[in-house]
Amino acid sequence: MRSFKTKYPMLLSALAIAFSGASNADDSKKNDMEIIEVSPKGLISYVSASASKSDVPITKTPVSVSVLTSKRISDLGAETLQDAIGYVAGVYNGPYGVDTRGDWSKVRGVDPLIYVDGLQMQFGHYNNTRTNPYTLERVEILKGPSSVLYGQGSTGGIINSVSKRPHSETQGEIWAQVGNYDRVQLAGDYNTAFGNSDEFQARFVGVYRNSDTQTDFVEDNTFVFAPSFAWDINQDTRLTILTNIQENETGSSTQFFPHEGTILPAKYGQIPSERFVSEPGWDRYDTEQLAITTIVEHSISEDTQVNWSTRYSDSSSEYRTIFASWPPKFNADKRTINRIFSMSDGESKSLLSDIQLHQYIEFNDVEISIVAGIDFQDAETRTSRLRGVVSSPLDLYNPVYGLNDPLPNEITNIAPEQVNTQLGGYIQATFEYNNFILNTALRHDDLEQKTWEKVGDVSSLLEVKKSQSALTGRIGGLYQFENGISPYVSYSESFQPIYGLKPQGGSFKPKEGEQIEYGVKYQPAGTEHLITASVFHITDKNHIRQISPLEHVQDSEISVDGFELEAQLEWENLDVYASYAYTESNMDTTPLSSKEIFAQATLLAQQVQDPAAQQQIMAGAVLMTGTDDVSLSATPEHLASVWATYRADNLVEGLKFGAGIRYVGKTFDGSRSISIGDIDYHKALTTDSFTLYDMMIGYQMDDYELSLNIDNLTDKTVITSCLYRGDCFYGQRRTVTANLKYRF
Repeated sequence: MRSFKTKYPMLLSALAIAFSGASNADDSKKNDMEIIEVSPKGLISYVSASASKSDVPITKTPVSVSVLTSKRISDLGAETLQDAIGYVAGVYNGPYGVDTRGDWSKVRGVDPLIYVDGLQMQFGHYNNTRTNPYTLERVEILKGPSSVLYGQGSTGGIINSVSKRPHSETQGEIWAQVGNYDRVQLAGDYNTAFGNSDEFQARFVGVYRNSDTQTDFVEDNTFVFAPSFAWDINQDTRLTILTNIQENETGSSTQFFPHEGTILPAKYGQIPSERFVSEPGWDRYDTEQLAITTIVEHSISEDTQVNWSTRYSDSSSEYRTIFASWPPKFNADKRTINRIFSMSDGESKSLLSDIQLHQYIEFNDVEISIVAGIDFQDAETRTSRLRGVVSSPLDLYNPVYGLNDPLPNEITNIAPEQVNTQLGGYIQATFEYNNFILNTALRHDDLEQKTWEKVGDVSSLLEVKKSQSALTGRIGGLYQFENGISPYVSYSESFQPIYGLKPQGGSFKPKEGEQIEYGVKYQPAGTEHLITASVFHITDKNHIRQISPLEHVQDSEISVDGFELEAQLEWENLDVYASYAYTESNMDTTPLSSKEIFAQATLLAQQVQDPAAQQQIMAGAVLMTGTDDVSLSATPEHLASVWATYRADNLVEGLKFGAGIRYVGKTFDGSRSISIGDIDYHKALTTDSFTLYDMMIGYQMDDYELSLNIDNLTDKTVITSCLYRGDCFYGQRRTVTANLKYRF
């Protein structure tokens, strides 16, 4: 049998040849299609700026990228960025369940970095607001290592959100929404142009929401105001200023429930998914942010342009939560858990800048597009923490709150700040000769991490500097057949410095990764369809694993192999978004696996009362160190989804129906099974696969649009993942929203 790495590239090559052969029988259609940026309904984008920092057709890009337009996001009824990416191939949205604190996902088995308008948005952990999808024009998911252009990107990729920008048309929208969990939201989007020749444009986007969540006592309130301004200084120069003012008031909807009572049977049954482990009135995750982005676009000549983007961002958070004592487990009564409180105040200030030169050159029959640039980041982060034991346990089946001693509200021990600076230079050259495209890129980064650490028992702080540098590259080739088939191959690298300190103290090493990818892109002539397929192999060094919320371990190397297929199809009355992904992952902790094995064995031994059994468990740990690999946690082997919308104008003008199905395969907890002889002391856990159904119905009459969206139509209780450290996560329960939009 052929190995995974050789079997699928050959399959893709065969598909490409087959499609190419089919095209010869229908050459008459090969020039029927006009290349446009977005499909007539606004659902399919044919270009991406993230893959090459310039608007390039997806079928000419030798890497894997998916683009979600604002129209697509609206049809899906996405309430968060995490919701919006749920149908994208190779993306597992919400691996840790419903979380009001942020937008989590796994792209090709790895956590992606979040960018907005081509600039990194988040530095550190739990210190800023989450992006509101109503403020976005589109979302681009660039899969695989992308450091060559962005400097910082995980091996999984980046998610780049593009903000709504001013334009020359005067138009507006008012959106009212109500839903279950007492959700009430009001939003608006107004654009206008003024001046002698409409050279000035302004846009105002705002959102106000007051809502509860599926977790008891946890709210999800927000206020967003995003005004923007553009000035066409002359026919060659445009200035755009984007502002984002945001305040979120919520708590921790993620409760870190124990294995027993979630994935494992419990004496008193399943722990209710709405159960709240913290204390009402004290628990909160309140964040605020001010971000100002300036973008200058200047054409020196028809073939030479300069783009310059700069953002200043200031964000802060106040985080108060309580979770089960670690590892999460029931007390002897099998009803109550002991608890730990955790407090953190986070701050993040960043100044980012990226200046790019775009040059187009024709040399005989070769077209050359060059992007050269310099980017700079200066990020200051500070996280002050306080943790302690909650005096009273909590009954997870019949909770009574407020029995504990008073909890603190303020953190008096303010942590020192950490300053991270990065200066990077990059150049990308794309050569196009007839139907062949070669993309090459190279980048160099210099980074400095500055922290202040205590000297012994003395209260004074010592400045500590750490410098790093990295050279990353990418090369890819693509060939466009006349019928729209474009097979490609690429190699890319990533380098990701980790900002902030480990919860247990100390700084992280940078993560390094590389990927080789084979793929085929297909835009059938005479249609609006866009179909992509790819196989890839990724390695990621210095991977981070969470032993508990209080300890992060960075001692492993992972490898990920996968296959992805994504089809965006559009006809007159029907459009379909379908995807499938297979992901095979391995985490190798050799030779530093002993720390993990002994930590895991110690936790097991604490649960066993028999001293002889404890001794056997620890002896087994010695035998298990430095051996076989394990699969990555919270990473499904199989993901499949289909969303279809039927616009029934032939029946009733303005009526539309949408339905979706999402299949999530089994996930692993990231641990090894431990056995001694015939005795199993630890069995690695595997979550069950599950299938969810979504639906939408809408009706548009003149300037008014009514719609109803339902996620998880059958209200199925699912476990999105369980981790070997001891906790499990519930997925989204049935969520219903009714919408009224008025456009003018």
